[in-house]
Amino acid sequence: MTAPTLDPPAALGAGAPAARTGPVPRPSAPGPAAGRRPAAQAGPARRAVVRTATALTLLGLVLVGFGCYLLGVSGLQEEHFQSTAYRSFANQLAGAVAPTGTAADGAPVAVIAIPAIGLRQAVVVEGTTGRDLMRGPGHRRDTALPGQTGVSVIFGRRSTFGSPFADLAELRVGDKIYATTAQGTSSYTVNAYGDGDHPVKDPATARLVLVTGDSDWIPTRTVLIGARLDGTAQPDPGGRPGTVPTDRALASDSAGLPALQLWSLALLAAVTLLVLRGRQWWPRGAAHLVFAPVLGALLWCVYESAAALLPNLY
Repeated sequence: MTAPTLDPPAALGAGAPAARTGPVPRPSAPGPAAGRRPAAQAGPARRAVVRTATALTLLGLVLVGFGCYLLGVSGLQEEHFQSTAYRSFANQLAGAVAPTGTAADGAPVAVIAIPAIGLRQAVVVEGTTGRDLMRGPGHRRDTALPGQTGVSVIFGRRSTFGSPFADLAELRVGDKIYATTAQGTSSYTVNAYGDGDHPVKDPATARLVLVTGDSDWIPTRTVLIGARLDGTAQPDPGGRPGTVPTDRALASDSAGLPALQLWSLALLAAVTLLVLRGRQWWPRGAAHLVFAPVLGALLWCVYESAAALLPNLY
């Protein structure tokens, strides 16, 4: 007896479609869109654009950071030095060892106060180069110290590193200037004005000339304030050195260029090491944490070296 068989249409159901025979056609791969480059050609070009954009962005951030350093952080740097120098100079005065003649470059030689513009107990350092004036007002090394016979000249920045002489042009005839040195405290009275083309003229044998730039942005000339000593002048021991080109008003110190180049190369090497190797040694977050203080310190040195190349009264 044979098993019953079902008719194929009945087995599939009355409404089921007949099965297809033969190979199933595959959809063809879509062709490249019109006008679009293949990925193999677009990849290198895109990477080059991204790297260039990243480099330009980093350069822009470095320049913006330099502006922030000059107009903000540099003031904190000058304030720190002033605090340290004030204590050091006070100890020298107490020990009667403060200088009355020549002094080392950058050493404190006097303290000045100008109540009319809010300048209080600013330490004056020896020298007027760009690096000297990062520390505060600077005494031009070939002139007498405040309170001595002769002309004493003091430079001060107008916009950066604490801008101690920012309001110097607001002084009026009759305003007082006080200066303390190893020979005591002297009082001066403002009596004259001048600029780079018109020096202060005063026949007095003991006077003070304060110098700064004529603009908060990019000074191109100088502002001079002359003051006459009240009372008797102290003797000047003499023997002072002559000036160097970087001591002049608005002079730049090109000798700092090698330092800027070296610090810039060190910063570039540190960034390259972080990108190429740092992430292989540590996870990304750890690499950034390790390299951040190194990059910060190098960037600070780059900014400080670049600032030394600017005209000294900026």
